[in-house]
Amino acid sequence: MKSRLKLLGLVAVPALLTAAIPAAYAADAPHTARAAITGDVLQGLGHDAARTGQVASGKRISVAVSLTPRGGSALDTFVAKVSDPKSSAYGHYLTKAQFAARFGRTDAEVKQVRDYLRSQGLTVDKVHAGNLLVDASGTAAQLQKAFGTQLATYKDAATGRTFYANSSAPTLPSAIASLVSDVAGLNNRTQLHHQAISRTVSPKDGPGGGYTPAQLKGGYNVSGTYTGSGQKIALLEFDGFQQSNITKYDTNYGLGSPAPTVQKVDGGSGALGDGQVEVELDIEVLHAIAPKANVTVFEGPNSDAGEVDTYQAIVDSGIPTTSISWGAAESARTTSNINAVDAVFKAGAAQGLGFYAASGDDGSDDAGDGGTSVDFPASDPYVTGVGGTRLTVTSANAFSKEVAWSGGGGGKSSVFKIPSWQTSVQKSAGGGFRQVPDVAAHANPTPGVSIYSQGSWSSVGGTSAAAPEWAAFAALYNQQASAAGKANLGFANPSLYAANGTGFHDVTSGSNGAYSAASGWDFTTGWGSYNAGTLAAKLLG
Repeated sequence: MKSRLKLLGLVAVPALLTAAIPAAYAADAPHTARAAITGDVLQGLGHDAARTGQVASGKRISVAVSLTPRGGSALDTFVAKVSDPKSSAYGHYLTKAQFAARFGRTDAEVKQVRDYLRSQGLTVDKVHAGNLLVDASGTAAQLQKAFGTQLATYKDAATGRTFYANSSAPTLPSAIASLVSDVAGLNNRTQLHHQAISRTVSPKDGPGGGYTPAQLKGGYNVSGTYTGSGQKIALLEFDGFQQSNITKYDTNYGLGSPAPTVQKVDGGSGALGDGQVEVELDIEVLHAIAPKANVTVFEGPNSDAGEVDTYQAIVDSGIPTTSISWGAAESARTTSNINAVDAVFKAGAAQGLGFYAASGDDGSDDAGDGGTSVDFPASDPYVTGVGGTRLTVTSANAFSKEVAWSGGGGGKSSVFKIPSWQTSVQKSAGGGFRQVPDVAAHANPTPGVSIYSQGSWSSVGGTSAAAPEWAAFAALYNQQASAAGKANLGFANPSLYAANGTGFHDVTSGSNGAYSAASGWDFTTGWGSYNAGTLAAKLLG
């Protein structure tokens, strides 16, 4: 299922809105020395989109200003150590306060940014915990003045959709620009999407014709001893759900799952839309495999700024495991926006949080342009990218076989270099870049997963089913680790690669277009799907 949107939400710290604006940032003070925020403009404007005019000067727009973490590469070094099972620092994660003190910008630096924004007439709405994200809003005219760019309207040549975007990279006074990595919200071209693939079929095993909780748990050797009790899982969503559908699913299978809670970010996702099936799929898959875990659904607006804020809200919540089924091809985003979201994931990794993202449902051509491309955030080095398979179980609900699903996203990143923990499986086809996916799970829509959504049963598939299947495993593992007095799994990739195939169902047949499954790690299914019992034992040591 193709829901590839990544939102970051942050917990707010009260902004000092009443502080006097320093003379240096008075609205009429000249700022001759300005610097551009590199990579913060959409590629292809004027080529694949026709300019149609200017954004109305009075239109109000919200932006999320991301700040670069303090210490240069120190954060990368820390995450590498705290996530490496062979390191003495493994599992010694930072608290929110410790992260802010060590890697967040200083209060003085944040004040500098805030004062500048206010001097340009913008409203500073929120300074998020960690001192790395500032939300602001204002009219298009104010934003154009503050960021030294023009906001124009365009029409997409391929889809006919109208959108607005900054026609040049935003600029800021040099002292401010040195702190800022991205200004999200200056364009609204890319809207993250889900690709929940629904099939109305004659019932197979579940009421909708898809796999039941018993079949998923049996196929992946999930012990009845572990239910996710006491664990928390977050879902990143850009649409809502109806509790009555979740209740129907849980009651049908006798799961007794606690009702999910909702945290709205930036006002939430609005009225129910066609993404409802995605949200209900995510919740029900988590309930199927980890029925007693507490699920929090973070609902944010489907926009660049909403995405960043929603991800930050998840990090600020401290919930250790997040499932992500929304995204877009790397090429659909600005480089600075990718880097801003990456910084939030990195902050989460430092604090012991793990993210599992669907790799896409368009095979090796995520962008749909006839080439090879991958989906973000599954391609992020601090995220576990989850590809797709077709699982077959026996009549006793045991694992039988598994093949790569043709729609499962996979390939090489065009943005991120290969991380150190992945070099052991570096392929020449990767060209020295991050390789996707890391792992995989059942995603084929025939049979998919039996779910209840929008008042009826159906079979739903896609990597949007595979991502929560892995997030559920992480919650079950964390339950076992807690009982054993060990640290949460956190950012899982270094540990998963160190396992070197132990605890995985190695998928060796099938393809996703440009790539074929093979023994060991491959571009279709990564290491493969999990055998919950043996993988947990391996990770626990």
